[in-house]
Amino acid sequence: MAAALYGAPAKAASRDPLPLPDEKLRGKDPEKYWKQIRDEQFLLPEWRAFLNNGSLGIAPRPVVKTVADFLYSSAALEMDWYPRWGYEALDEHRAELASFYGCKAEELAFTHNATEALCMIAGGIDLKEGDEIVMTNLEHPSGRGCWYTKAARHKLHVREVTLPMPPKSPEQVADLMTSAIGPRTKVISFSGIISPTGWVLPVREICRYARSKGVISVVDAAHMHGQVAMKMSDFECDYLAASPHKWAYAPAGSGMLYIREENLERLWPTIVSGGWDNTKMKAGRFMNVGTNNRAIVEGAMAGLRFLKQIGPEHVYARIHELSRYVVQQAKECPHVDVMTPADDRMFGALVCLKFKTKNLEKLGKLVSARRIWVAVGEQVRVSTHIHTRRQDIDLYFKTIREALG
Repeated sequence: MAAALYGAPAKAASRDPLPLPDEKLRGKDPEKYWKQIRDEQFLLPEWRAFLNNGSLGIAPRPVVKTVADFLYSSAALEMDWYPRWGYEALDEHRAELASFYGCKAEELAFTHNATEALCMIAGGIDLKEGDEIVMTNLEHPSGRGCWYTKAARHKLHVREVTLPMPPKSPEQVADLMTSAIGPRTKVISFSGIISPTGWVLPVREICRYARSKGVISVVDAAHMHGQVAMKMSDFECDYLAASPHKWAYAPAGSGMLYIREENLERLWPTIVSGGWDNTKMKAGRFMNVGTNNRAIVEGAMAGLRFLKQIGPEHVYARIHELSRYVVQQAKECPHVDVMTPADDRMFGALVCLKFKTKNLEKLGKLVSARRIWVAVGEQVRVSTHIHTRRQDIDLYFKTIREALG
């Protein structure tokens, strides 16, 4: 079952995960420590150079095993309760998530991804003709589509703020976004980390200002969970959508919806079943969406525990260290411009590069032949995680030089 889900050999997928390497090794020989993490905790083959974690992350062995075990157990009906989610509040799961991400369990709901959560937010907020939604010009299609659909249906206005390429500082971005709020603005919706560029935006500053003006704030945090340290209550946002399958080791199909407590009774459910109007369920009523695969939820929880076991601070530091290495290599490469800000506060593990030529056919062929998993286009992002090796980054830039030199 795991082999079918993840394209891994069944024998390798079903193997019990090994314990993590001794923490002392991380201080003594960090490169050896992280290589051991890759070799023992992930199913990635030696020949794969994976540099596109921003699109879909890689589930580690403990997560794969958790998903497979739950599928087998539920198929055998080893439990005396329905092995699903879609009608269950999963209070213990949400409490564990809330403890880690800094909010109340009653404010969290499981979804399938950030797209679904964003659509639930946009579809459930009461707006009237002429109201305005402000966003950046670099939002993911999911962060744009939900609002443009609502605008077309209800005669709303969407205004996009053009961000500089690249911005100079978080303060510059905060000023641009807050200055765009006008008398008709009812919602400001933006990414905590911009998808195509990897820029980390000043979430709290923007949301705090919006709140002072009575404007609803919505954060697309698809790239935040597992990439940077975050506490949702610190953001002071009204709503937040997340996709832990990118950076937090969860299986594909894992998402989260955060609803600030004061908004729990104001947001209309858009996917409904029994209990849709039971406000005592808090955010749990937004999970009554019909029968779903609970193995994915169990896998998401295993991913969170894997992150906590390694130590979030060590993960964030490692992946940022590797992203700085990407920036360094890119600055020494004559064929690309770095679109990542010089301000270290403005990027985590995503680096944005722009090629100086549009003739990238040879590069595309070489990248494919060398099994480098990265997008090929005039503007690309290179994303690093704990399974990324420096040799993967070196191979990519060597390939660029060979193809374009």
